[in-house]
Amino acid sequence: MAWQPDRSGLQQIIQLLKESQSPDTATQRAVQEKLEELNKYPDFNNYLIFVLTKLTTEDEPTRSLSGLILKNNVRAHFSKFPQEVIDFIKTECLGSIGDPSPLIRATIGILITTIANKGELTHWPQLLPHLCQRLDSEDYNVCEGAFGALQKICEDSAEILDSDALDRPLNIMIPKFLQFFKHSSPKIRAHAISCVNQFIIGRAQALMVHIDQFIENLFHLANDDDAEVRKNICRALVMLLEVRMDRLLPHMHSIIEYMLLRTQDPDETVALEACEFWLSLAEQPICKEVLSSYMERLVPILVRGMRYSEIDIILLKGDVEEDEMIPDREEDIRPRFHRSKTHHIKHDDGYGDDDDMSDDGLDDDDALSDWNLRKCSAAALDVLANVFREDLLPTLLPILKETLFHQDWEIKESGILVLGAIAEGCMTGMVPHLPELLPYLIGCLSDRKALVRSITCWTLSRYAHWVVQQPHEQYLKPLMTELLKRVLDANKRVQEAACSAFATLEEEACTELVPYLGFILETLVFAFSKYQHKNLLILYDAIGTLADSVGHHLNKPEYIKLLMPPLITKWNILKDEDKDLFPLLECLSSVATALQSGFLPYSEPVYKRCLSLVEQTLNQTIANTNHPDQFEPPDKDFMIVALDLLSGLAEGLEAHIENLVQNSNVLPLLYQCMQDPMPEVRQSSFALLGDLTKATFQHVRPFIGDFMPILGQNLNPEFISVCNNATWAIGEISIKMGESNSGSGISQGQEMKPFIQLVLTQLVQIINRPNTPKTLLENTAITIGRLGYVCPQDVAPMLQQFIRQWCTSLRNIRDNEEKDSAFRGVCAMIGVNPSGVVQDFIFFCDAVASWVSPKDDLKEMFYKILHGFKNQVGDDNWRAFSEQFPVPLRERLAGQYGV
Repeated sequence: MAWQPDRSGLQQIIQLLKESQSPDTATQRAVQEKLEELNKYPDFNNYLIFVLTKLTTEDEPTRSLSGLILKNNVRAHFSKFPQEVIDFIKTECLGSIGDPSPLIRATIGILITTIANKGELTHWPQLLPHLCQRLDSEDYNVCEGAFGALQKICEDSAEILDSDALDRPLNIMIPKFLQFFKHSSPKIRAHAISCVNQFIIGRAQALMVHIDQFIENLFHLANDDDAEVRKNICRALVMLLEVRMDRLLPHMHSIIEYMLLRTQDPDETVALEACEFWLSLAEQPICKEVLSSYMERLVPILVRGMRYSEIDIILLKGDVEEDEMIPDREEDIRPRFHRSKTHHIKHDDGYGDDDDMSDDGLDDDDALSDWNLRKCSAAALDVLANVFREDLLPTLLPILKETLFHQDWEIKESGILVLGAIAEGCMTGMVPHLPELLPYLIGCLSDRKALVRSITCWTLSRYAHWVVQQPHEQYLKPLMTELLKRVLDANKRVQEAACSAFATLEEEACTELVPYLGFILETLVFAFSKYQHKNLLILYDAIGTLADSVGHHLNKPEYIKLLMPPLITKWNILKDEDKDLFPLLECLSSVATALQSGFLPYSEPVYKRCLSLVEQTLNQTIANTNHPDQFEPPDKDFMIVALDLLSGLAEGLEAHIENLVQNSNVLPLLYQCMQDPMPEVRQSSFALLGDLTKATFQHVRPFIGDFMPILGQNLNPEFISVCNNATWAIGEISIKMGESNSGSGISQGQEMKPFIQLVLTQLVQIINRPNTPKTLLENTAITIGRLGYVCPQDVAPMLQQFIRQWCTSLRNIRDNEEKDSAFRGVCAMIGVNPSGVVQDFIFFCDAVASWVSPKDDLKEMFYKILHGFKNQVGDDNWRAFSEQFPVPLRERLAGQYGV
């Protein structure tokens, strides 16, 4: 006999479901407690499914709510359900899949998927056959209910459906779905396409077999009246572009025509899906070839898509010009992600790390932080500008002229966004127009509409690189003056955009800003008293970037007096568990490095608090490991940011940090952090180890025997930044070991000798590994050179295995201390093993020529090696050898070294 509910029990649950819809929080809390209580009774879940599927006397929202509570119970407690309860729920779900109510059908579909996700696809063998069979029902409700459930299962379980675990059900399901593309009901057609779409990116074999039929069916539906169907078609074509370009190519012109139409679809969700097509196509090698003849039509469509819609303006409160006094809501503040410290080397080309991702800044409207047509159109124009470069301008310039100077602010605003979007791709072609456009844009910073002012900040930041290269009076000074006024704007969105734009300008201008530091600091410090919560976090970033950009020029009493009091006030207000500490600590790290000894008066409390944050996090980690049921795992970002600030202190204070280190447990804590399972923690630990080694080696030295094996274990290029910082720290340690030996009577290198074999083989593998990022290659080369400098006898035998890569890695680095010690090391190794360099001697010559002004004794070493080689091979052979050199290299060596 099937389970039947007890009448009074049923009434009690219905009462509870009604109460749970009350807006009163006290009632809500009481309901929550009661639900927890009821979960102790196994058949409570039978009541919930009964209300959902059988109790048609109740209203639909109450029944649906019963199903959603059951879904949450399945998520949380399914493993504890008795088998008879599970069986009852499954039977009821399958029996009611065709409920007349769309809401109840959808709820049952969600419930089925949740059970399937709990590994029950394998334990519920009749589920998929049953649902597929119900697709053929004459009853629309049954067919739609089954499809709704299947769509959710396909979304959540695509991988397992295409595996042997279930005996490959897709072989039956995909042909079945394809039959329904031509169904009379638009809802069913949309479900069918959506189900198949889940298997495109994974290249499911069952779909690939039917790929032509799939594409043909999509074309058949091209002009469907239903927006959901059109949206799913666009989504399918965008994915097929990545996965089966070969099948789309013969139809590419029709597809482009279709997408031009759909990008202007009256339904914005369809237009957005279609607009993704241009973003995807831009990444394909054939983009230029297939799209060139359409650009005149596509560009105006994208530009139109970049206008704010009426609903956008309402959501963005576009009519509210002054809101600086209104506090931010906590939910409007997006989580920030800290980027751990990485050691970089300065290059001749003025660029640092080549692995950085730049922020495209297109999310200038975070009330619409969801991806929308405006952002997608702007991103598409940006990537297409990078493909077509100047060829885009004949189409675009007339449109820009019309939009930029338009009377309607919405159109003018979109024109300014267009100008920013093409900045990267079309820069060369835009340069002749910038002398006219820049003053106009700087004028737009004072526009009466806040949304125009904010987008202008972003667009100007995209041209900052050009601005900085012109005479200061012409653009930099007026731009800086106006941007700083906007930093103090009465509108919060403008404040935010101006702060971000100013940070970009700081990065581009660097020390060019030094003459204006007083004015800049006064503005930024005044903003502290003016800003609400969210923009304060961006202000910290602008101050940190300023410190990174101007460095020690910030270390002047009048600047310190302006800048430090507001930062320290914030520092004192924030509690240890407040995540606002992240951006503040990042900012202080940059400031401490820039101020150098100027930070000394503030260093002790900052240093102690950072250590305390590290220690608290480590203790919480241990507590969580030992008692996971009692203690939450800590947020390790607190520890990472604290380690990075300690690094900043060590880098800035140098030897002045010695007292702080001496009276603390920083090194034992560092030993623990270096072994943390989280890569970002290790990355920051190795950065701190390198900085402490440089600043106060006498305190690091007793721990070297413990540290070196851990550093060796972390030379794994799969974790690029961890590996990079470990490599750099090894180099710094070896130099210090060499220095400390030379005064101690121990022959140089003896102390480092035992550790060479722990690290050298991995370093040589990394330098020879294809596709190793530039920063890691350079740090690896410098560290190998430094090890060779301290222990030439131990490293030189491997010279032939790395010398060519070593030379090419270091030829573009500016003259500096790191490069100096590395080249001394290579010269010492060539002295020990001259035959190791013979085959690649041309690379050595090229690397030597990369020096602008080596120190005299290093130049002497180069001279000896070059002349030694020339004498060894004789004049004729040398002449034949040097004939292979590019002319500038030959002239440089002849001029500098007389060879």
